[in-house]
Amino acid sequence: MALEIVLDTETTGIDHRKGHRLIEIGCIEIEDLLPTGRTFHRFIDPEREIEPDAIRIHGITNDMVRGKPKFAAIIDEMLEFIGDRKIIAHNASFDRGFINMELERQSRMPPPTEQWIDTLEMARLKFPGAANSLDALCRRFNISLAERDLHGALIDARLLASVYLELLGGKERGLDLEMVGARAAAAQSANHVSYGARPRPLASRITSAEAEAHEAFVKKYLKERTLWA
Repeated sequence: MALEIVLDTETTGIDHRKGHRLIEIGCIEIEDLLPTGRTFHRFIDPEREIEPDAIRIHGITNDMVRGKPKFAAIIDEMLEFIGDRKIIAHNASFDRGFINMELERQSRMPPPTEQWIDTLEMARLKFPGAANSLDALCRRFNISLAERDLHGALIDARLLASVYLELLGGKERGLDLEMVGARAAAAQSANHVSYGARPRPLASRITSAEAEAHEAFVKKYLKERTLWA
């Protein structure tokens, strides 16, 4: 079973190279493309002001993050949640740039680049020349945006998990995976069913010569190691 992490961030501005910082991180754990129910979500005190343009996008104000834990306080918990699993992000270079910058500020090793999967690149390959923002992909795949008025890390991670499923085969694949799980559960349950003795035992389908040959083989080679001994 493949475990992956779908990740999204919100920031004080658009360029970490100009000193902008993380203010929110949201992660969803998925197993074979389906959410497991495990999430990681934190607001972060960026120790600087949030730009007005950024506030208009995500609605997170300075008052909302003032006094929240600083990034250094959530590093261990975040890295433990992500582990060595693939990290799914839309326009991954943006999120990766901010997370790597924050980790480097604390002298911590960032996840390797190959650990990241960029759904924007996937969408551009699948729909060249089309609008491939997260909103556009949600509309294309009929994924509801009703719960989302503004951008938010955890909400966007949930939407991206649905988009990622669609990019890799769609709801049909998800249903197939659910059916596989259901069949496996049913098979496991069936293994614990106790059956009574057959009311009318079946007649043997081997000849007496075959039965004698089998008995001689067991006595000569298997002896007391037979399962039914």
